[in-house]
Amino acid sequence: MRWDASPLGQGQIAADEVGSRRTTGTSVIPGVRALYCLRVIQPTPLAFRRNPLPNYGVMFIAAQEDPLLDKYVAEVRAHQFRQVHRRDAINELCMLLTVQGVTLSDVTPAALLHFTHENRQARCILQPGSQVSNRLIGRGVWNVLHSMGHFPPSTPESMRAALLRGQLSVEELVDQYEITNQAVRGLLIDYLTRRKADTDYSTLKDLACKLTRHFWKNIERINPDQEELRISPETYATWRQAITVKDDGKPRVGQDSIVIALRSFYYDLHTWAADEPERWAAWVAPCPVPPSELRGLGVRRRRINERSADRTRQRQPLLPLLVNHVETRYDRARLLLEQADKSAEGEVFTHEGSEYRRIRTEADRKFLRHGDAVPTRVQEVDSGRIVHIGTEEEGAFWEWAAVETLRHSGVRIEELCELTHLSIRQYQRANGEVIALLVIAPSKTDRERVIPMSAELFHVIASIIRRHTRTGRPIPLVSRFDYHDKVWSPPMPFLFQRQNGTTPMVFSTATIQVMLGRICEQLAKNHREFRGLKFTPHDFRRIFATELVNSGLPIHIGAALLGHLDVQTTRGYVAVFDEDIVRHYQEFLHHRREVRPEGEYRDTTEREWEEFEEHFDRRKVELGSCGRPYGTPCQHEHACIRCPMLHINPKMLGRLEELETDLLARLRRAQDENWLGEVEGINLTLTFLRAKREETQRRTRRPAVDLGIPTARRKEDH
Repeated sequence: MRWDASPLGQGQIAADEVGSRRTTGTSVIPGVRALYCLRVIQPTPLAFRRNPLPNYGVMFIAAQEDPLLDKYVAEVRAHQFRQVHRRDAINELCMLLTVQGVTLSDVTPAALLHFTHENRQARCILQPGSQVSNRLIGRGVWNVLHSMGHFPPSTPESMRAALLRGQLSVEELVDQYEITNQAVRGLLIDYLTRRKADTDYSTLKDLACKLTRHFWKNIERINPDQEELRISPETYATWRQAITVKDDGKPRVGQDSIVIALRSFYYDLHTWAADEPERWAAWVAPCPVPPSELRGLGVRRRRINERSADRTRQRQPLLPLLVNHVETRYDRARLLLEQADKSAEGEVFTHEGSEYRRIRTEADRKFLRHGDAVPTRVQEVDSGRIVHIGTEEEGAFWEWAAVETLRHSGVRIEELCELTHLSIRQYQRANGEVIALLVIAPSKTDRERVIPMSAELFHVIASIIRRHTRTGRPIPLVSRFDYHDKVWSPPMPFLFQRQNGTTPMVFSTATIQVMLGRICEQLAKNHREFRGLKFTPHDFRRIFATELVNSGLPIHIGAALLGHLDVQTTRGYVAVFDEDIVRHYQEFLHHRREVRPEGEYRDTTEREWEEFEEHFDRRKVELGSCGRPYGTPCQHEHACIRCPMLHINPKMLGRLEELETDLLARLRRAQDENWLGEVEGINLTLTFLRAKREETQRRTRRPAVDLGIPTARRKEDH
């Protein structure tokens, strides 16, 4: 009791503050540590955290003489943890046993979660405002206890999985908005339960919010005596005005979606009452939404499409700057890391005109003594700034990989995070040519689709695979949490994953968005065009669609690559070039009507398949290959240098130099003869040639990715 009532026991002061003028009080700490280890006193998390106790875990374990605790320590050392995480896993468990006054056999998942939250509160008191203090500890403890079978089999594998709430029931979706009228509450629960059968969880959650929070909760606030769905025009008018602004006073953009959901709610009750009058007829009432409410809906949707088109029109010219930034940053970090890894401690080397010194901190040397890997650090000689180049290179790589994958594939952000090693397929033609394919798992449209990978996209995917497998082990199997449907996926080799402390984790969509925001903030320092501008993952998808259709690809093929069920959706994505869409789509329909008989979906004949394969052979030209769509002739009269569909083979860079020399000679002759039209044409050709050469040189600077060559197994291994 005296300990609990003392300032030291309450965590108000530290142990080194206890003492007189003749002593600093440091001798108190060993005594406090001994009392904790012998369980003489049971401290609070705040009191324990305020006094750092060196070697507490080792001394506590020795004092307990608990075989189960010794087994836990052995299990920690057997795990694939870094030394710092092994130390934390042992110390954090010893702290839990101390502050809760229990033995290891009594530790449950609930006890560990309680300990984690109490520690976060204590750390926030000791370090207010610090991001580190708000982090949850005990994740390594959870992993080890789960793997050694200490927790029940039904326990989630990770602490993160235990903390994330799954899907709410229909009752919970409705009750979170605290409706007063219990009869209407029951109606909404019945209505959403029936709608649950034909919709996904994310849509159901959104519908519950619109009907419960935005509709009936506001109706109760406007008219507390409202008991039925028969809404007076005056009440409806007040409600309609209320939803025009959000709770923070900003204008609400999605007003139409709320009104449409309300209108569908009333009409569904009318329809269902005809089949089940005993259940729904009592709630049938005139729909309060007047027909005039939806007038101009098409115009408003066109305004939304126009805003999206303006957004794409603004960002498309800035995409090269963003791509160059992430490539330059990654190349710089990668090359600096390579040089640093080759340098000895204390050695000075030069990179891009700056001098760096390879250093190791005292903490690094301690890790080395324990046989643990240490991060690569360098110090700028001029400024003295220490750079954790390993961490910087890791961040630069994933920013580059995310941007390149988004812009070369046009996938949605959820589809990017769901890419796995199993998403990579290949198709081998009869002549031996292999075409790489990227399989996109069912997402928004619940349909799987296949994207032929360009050389750039394949390089990015191969780089990600090589990064995961560089230690000789396969890509870790990780479960991904879907924040929309609130479910966990089965363990799969996801491509966009990285190690987070003791646990590998898949990138969340929010992490990718934060990455893009950080890139734009960095660019804004030197490019005023990026000030106040953000790129979202969907911006890359819209730009990808625009470039596809603008390059001559029929819009129905673009829709298939993007995963759109309706061509009109694709048309909205590429509204920047509206006249090109109409022209290409009409040309496609006209051509299809001419050449396609009624039995166009019959089985492919051998001759047709040969023509399909020959098409790819005819696309091979002197400088590389042509990317024109299948079944279409050359639209540029074989003026390949000017054609946007030409993909230059890096081996032909020397030929481009020869062509440039010849064009410059022709340009001088044309200028001497005053052939102004010829001068204009040659200058245009030179512009295209130099742009293609720069693009090809940029691609050749990417390091080659060696995925290894599989060896044939011996017969006895089969």
